[in-house]
Amino acid sequence: MSFSGQVKEELSRHISEARHCQIAELAAIIGFCGRITPSGQDGFMLTMHTENEYVARKYFTLLKKTFNIDTDICVRQNPSLHKNNGYTVLVDAPEDTVRVLQAVKILSSDMQIAPHHNLVNQMVVQKSCCRRAFIRGAFLASGSLSDPQKFYHFEIVCNTREKAVQMQELICSFGVDAKIVGRKKYFVVYIKEGAQIVEILGIMEANVSLMDLENVRILKEMRNSVNRKVNCETANINKTVSAAVKQIEDIKYIQKTIGFHELPENLEEIANLRLEYPEATLKELGMLLSPPVGKSGVNHRLRKLSSMAEELKGHKEE
Repeated sequence: MSFSGQVKEELSRHISEARHCQIAELAAIIGFCGRITPSGQDGFMLTMHTENEYVARKYFTLLKKTFNIDTDICVRQNPSLHKNNGYTVLVDAPEDTVRVLQAVKILSSDMQIAPHHNLVNQMVVQKSCCRRAFIRGAFLASGSLSDPQKFYHFEIVCNTREKAVQMQELICSFGVDAKIVGRKKYFVVYIKEGAQIVEILGIMEANVSLMDLENVRILKEMRNSVNRKVNCETANINKTVSAAVKQIEDIKYIQKTIGFHELPENLEEIANLRLEYPEATLKELGMLLSPPVGKSGVNHRLRKLSSMAEELKGHKEE
């Protein structure tokens, strides 16, 4: 099972205790997967279609718990092995449809359907707990989450910009920075930062998945930290080795041209030590001197030798 599927499976089992939260979550599923069609004289029929079994399971459970509506889940098997089955839940009794639609504020008391550009009536998501439930239902119905082992990406797909903006506002009301991007004929509300995705999982109350994601984030951060340290140490080693090679080349050039007997005693001493201990650090070379000298002192002497070698090369070219 994918990580996205794992989250949806967990959310499908989470049933809010408060009826107003159950209604908010139903409103989200209906808003993304529902279709309202006329039925009989002044009546309506409510159809919910999805390719995700967890959405169908949650919708079925909420209808039963919130409105005591018994219905069936129709499963249509897709002949193509590469596509998911289709799940349809139908509420066709006119009185049941009216109760559900009026509860989620899609149908007014005078039997008027709310404008299609609205994702949800603000009355349904007034409370913070209801906004949590609505986001949970929206993710179940139209959301996805990438494998955190690869990269971080959370999204909910909306069919209009107006609905995407409303979805973005609901998420941002919890301090999570959601953004919108167009994708073909849809508008995607997305979150890309790992810590923010942890936040949204907490908002939806997917606590098990949240802990799994946190464990992945901790391991990735530790791995990245170790890699950074190794890369830094490798770079320092390469730098030290390159410097030592250059120092030895300069010292050998001095030895070949004028010999060490022309050097001051302190430079002759460090020149001999560098040739004898080519892999030693500046600190180690300093400890070998008598009396011992610090890193800066050793570096100063070696730089003087390099300058002397450059001068000798310059004279030779002239």
